[in-house]
This record gives sequence, structure tokens and C-alpha cells, in this order.
Amino acid sequence: MTDGPISMLTTELLLRCTFPAAGSHVQCAVSGGADSLALMLLAHAAGLNVTAIHIDHGLRHDSSLDKDVIQPIADSLGIPLLIHSVHVEDGPNLEARAREARYGIFAPETMTGHTADDQAETVLINLLRGAGAQGLSAMKPGNTRPLLALRRSETHALCAEHGISPVNDYTNSDPRFLRNRVRHELLTLMTDISQRDPVPLLARTADVLRSDNDLLDELAAQLDPTDALALAAAPAPLARRAIRQWLAHPYPPDLATIERVLTVARGEALACDIGENRQIRRSKQRLTLHNVG
Repeated sequence: MTDGPISMLTTELLLRCTFPAAGSHVQCAVSGGADSLALMLLAHAAGLNVTAIHIDHGLRHDSSLDKDVIQPIADSLGIPLLIHSVHVEDGPNLEARAREARYGIFAPETMTGHTADDQAETVLINLLRGAGAQGLSAMKPGNTRPLLALRRSETHALCAEHGISPVNDYTNSDPRFLRNRVRHELLTLMTDISQRDPVPLLARTADVLRSDNDLLDELAAQLDPTDALALAAAPAPLARRAIRQWLAHPYPPDLATIERVLTVARGEALACDIGENRQIRRSKQRLTLHNVG
């Protein structure tokens, strides 16, 4: 593959991408799959100054060969390729641990090749985990996820147009992983039952819930979570969000913890534990956070 004139397919796809301005310096996470290779191709076509980053998790016996797919493409486009190796042991929570390992290397602004199909899968996964509006709003569109309006079929079509054979990662079919079962089983069943493609509907649902969630977050931010009287008088959804925002570090509190804080705000208790050796106490109508133990 060599750099050349921009095709009609590339032009059409770029209209739906959310890349920053031409000339911007960006980093693209490139696994060697069709989505990430399309990300690199489209970022280059958009006139960005691209650096590709590849993480070898060592989860497949042949994973070290993935770079041999990426390197010639990057070289043909004049894109530098940075390769990192991480060691992730097989076992429980493998997906989460692999994601944590690679995001420990990626800069916060690193672009990923998530598509609308990934967005739909994320909505369903978060629904199965009992998430509320924030989780169901899934991934936020923007510069770091510029392909969220594209379909997986389109990234494959772009690679085919350029004569590229993406890496075939067989772990993407491993039924041990929830995302794979959602992708290959649940979405297929939903398509059969509804007799329509559910991906655009799920992606649209995420957009609507994200707008609602952003508005509620903005309103909750105007509420002082340390003012016990104001917290007790506020609508419960806003009070819960204000508490969650206040206590979000290192991790957002669960609903049970939030409800305990509300009992203190309402004067039904003088204090409560919120985990991590911390307590919320009420004194003179103020809530205060204390480290204990």
C-alpha cells in the first residue's frame, strides 16, 4: 500500500469522523485490526501529524507478529510506529486487566478506533451490569474516538480498498469474554427478533442519555453537597449526583453508600462509613469528610 489520492470512500468516511484540525499532532492506538488500521489511514488522510502506538499484550502465541502487518502500512504513509510490550497473565478479569495495561501506556489524548458497533456493545454490556444513565451513555464522541459514527463493516471496506489484510485476532471470538458474547450472540439475536439493525438505535439511545446525563451533572454541580439542609431538600436524583461528584475519588461511591450519606444529611444519623477508611459526619448542618483508622 502506498500513499496516494483520497478515494471516494475515504472522503465519505471522513465527513463522519471527529478529527481535530489538519496539522494537529495525534497518537493513534493501532492493534492491527481493521478498526485501528482504518483509524490510522483516515487520520493520515485528514492531514494529521500521526504517531502510531502498538501494544503487544502477549495474550496470543503469535501476537508479536502483529507489528509486521502494521509496520509496512505505517512506513508507506511516513507514520512513525512505537511498539510497547506488556505482560498480562491469563485468568479472571483478563479484558479489564489488558485494558488497564494499555491505557497505562497511552497518553490521555490517544485516539482509538472504536466504532458505532463498539458503542452499541458498550450500551448492552453496561445495561447487563446494572448501569444507570451515565453508564448507558457509553463512550463520549470527540477527538479521542473519532470513528464512533462509522460502522465496523466500513473500516473493513476501507482496509480492503487499500489491499490491507488486518490481523485476525482469534481472541475476539473467545466466548469467555462478555463483549464477544454480546457481539456474536446477543446482537445477532436482537437483530433476528426485531428484524432490524439494532446498532443505530443503541447508539442513538446512548446519545440521548448522554445529553440527559450531562444536564443532570450540570444541575448537580450547582448543589453544595456539604450543605446538609440543601442536600436533604433537593430532588433525590440531584442529591445523589452531587454526593457522587463530591466523593468520586478514587472511585465513585455505589448507591448504598450514597443513600447512607443522605441519611446523615436528613439528620437520621450523625455519621456513616463510606469505605476506604472514610466517614461522613454532620455538625452544624454541614457534612464533612474524615479519614479514620
